[in-house]
Amino acid sequence: MNAVRDDLSSDEDTTIITSGSYGEGLEMRGSDLDIMFVDKRIKVDEDEKPRLNPNVPIITMKTDDVKPGYTQLEVEYNRDQYFSKCCEELNGKHYISSTLFKQQFLIGKNVTIHGPCISDNEGLLDYAICVHCKTWVSQATHWITRSNNSWPSNDVKHNILKHGVLFVAIGVKGSPKEDLEWRISFSVGEKLLINTFTHTQLICYALLKIILKDVIATDPECEDLLSSYFLKTIIFWISEEIPQCVWKPENLITCFMRCFRRLIYSVEYSVCMHYFIPGNNMFENKIEGQSREMLLKKLYSLNKDSWRCILFSDQLSSFHYSMFSQIEAYTLHLRGIENILNSNNLYKANISFDALRARQNRNISNRGIHHTISCNDFLTKCMYAHYMSRSCSLHVQFNLLIDKYSSNKCQYKQCKSYLCTLLQNINHDAVSGWLMLASFFYKTKQYTKALRIIEYSVTKCTLEKLYPFMVMSETHQQLFKYESLQQKSIVHLWKLLLVDFTCFEQNSLLIPDELHIEVDGRPFFSSSSVYVYFLSFLCHYHLNNIRQCHDSLSNLRTVISENHLIADPEMIASAYDLLGVAFQVLGDTESARQAFSQSVVLYQDPFDNSAEKILLSMS
Repeated sequence: MNAVRDDLSSDEDTTIITSGSYGEGLEMRGSDLDIMFVDKRIKVDEDEKPRLNPNVPIITMKTDDVKPGYTQLEVEYNRDQYFSKCCEELNGKHYISSTLFKQQFLIGKNVTIHGPCISDNEGLLDYAICVHCKTWVSQATHWITRSNNSWPSNDVKHNILKHGVLFVAIGVKGSPKEDLEWRISFSVGEKLLINTFTHTQLICYALLKIILKDVIATDPECEDLLSSYFLKTIIFWISEEIPQCVWKPENLITCFMRCFRRLIYSVEYSVCMHYFIPGNNMFENKIEGQSREMLLKKLYSLNKDSWRCILFSDQLSSFHYSMFSQIEAYTLHLRGIENILNSNNLYKANISFDALRARQNRNISNRGIHHTISCNDFLTKCMYAHYMSRSCSLHVQFNLLIDKYSSNKCQYKQCKSYLCTLLQNINHDAVSGWLMLASFFYKTKQYTKALRIIEYSVTKCTLEKLYPFMVMSETHQQLFKYESLQQKSIVHLWKLLLVDFTCFEQNSLLIPDELHIEVDGRPFFSSSSVYVYFLSFLCHYHLNNIRQCHDSLSNLRTVISENHLIADPEMIASAYDLLGVAFQVLGDTESARQAFSQSVVLYQDPFDNSAEKILLSMS
């Protein structure tokens, strides 16, 4: 899923890489989502190469007087004004400033610089700004021949070498040349190494992360000392040192304790060597003094309990009671689906996908179609179809609607082309794509056609459906006993059962005119089970169907009061926004005010929730 989403998010200027725990396929409580934003317009070489293209800047690594694991990027030749804005002069030479480079990406008021990342003000999205070097760097040359064991295999090594390295826009903290330094990142190589892990290696890694998050970091004196990256490094070193045949389920406790005691050893001696560049001691100037003593005290205490120290985590403390009870296969399948539906990281990754698609000027359909046709793996084809559908749901909102001043033949062609794109947008869930189609008919005043789509969509909003951030009910327990559902891939389940949010992008051309304030400066999300009745209300209102109009309003109120297919508080607030707008259309100012007030109570965010602004305009 991550690989497909990254591929479709990338373009000729940018490569997107999902990293962090989520990118590694380990999503647990507190797992992070890191998105690496690789600027392909800058190409770095370790040594100066002959200039073949006068329009391409020549940028080389300079590692003199720089801590191992970091580099400066010297501009040897440049005719591009874009890079000139990012450069600083030092001793007559020009270097790319990691700070100035990040500032080039500060587009709009709602993003800030946070360490190596560009972050949105809501804390949803972090993009680590990077540049790429296609060749392997000399600082890591020893890694190629270091291991005498079977891990990693030569094939894996060749694959890692082929991907080169990245440079992340962050320098050594406190360094006099911090702004001119870049951290060397092996993020892609590390993902490839984790992909080779046995199940036992993955469990050891996951257990170490749980111990860190739930037990060690909960102590205020230890919370900022260790990171998951240190734990991953320890697993890498041990994996290289011992034969792969040791990493078996029957050796899980032995392997876990070996890793945990290596962590203690590393803290005792304040040494944690970078896996690819051992000259970089990552504990230097970090694990020392009083804080080191407090951390050791905590680790020694946990070590006394041996492997049972994992039971101090509330995620695992009850596991040993439940492990003896028989769990049916469908229950595990259901839990997996529920975890995906409640995944904040998947939600954020999809928001990032939408944001990056909005940044791109061209439709990604052609590339997606090419991959779908050429890919041999059926599940990967389905994943491409899923994200292509999501992509179409954005692009249809910015294509111009039918030009009423053109000839009938031209209007017909425009409409046919537009509907073709709209119909590509119905494959990522059961309802929201259809509602986008109904919105098109509403905007073009084809209310009867819109109502036909709406009636079909209502039949999809039934109790057995899945929706974001839900808790599975007894209905779902019974439903997923059917083997036919257990055998379906996640994207097929989404198309069949998921009632996803209906999302209108900022300044969308498809959103009803009555909701334009909702997309003024930001996207607008609504639960599809709510929006379907709101749109039905608007259509009947314009057709002067008084009884059906009031029936739709009554259904809208019922859906909100029962939280039908709504679990997220923000979506409940958005539902009250739609109810308030419906009352405004009818001229019932007092009921509208009550609905908007309830929205503000549920979700007090003046940027994301327009209810407060509407209430001020009504006073």
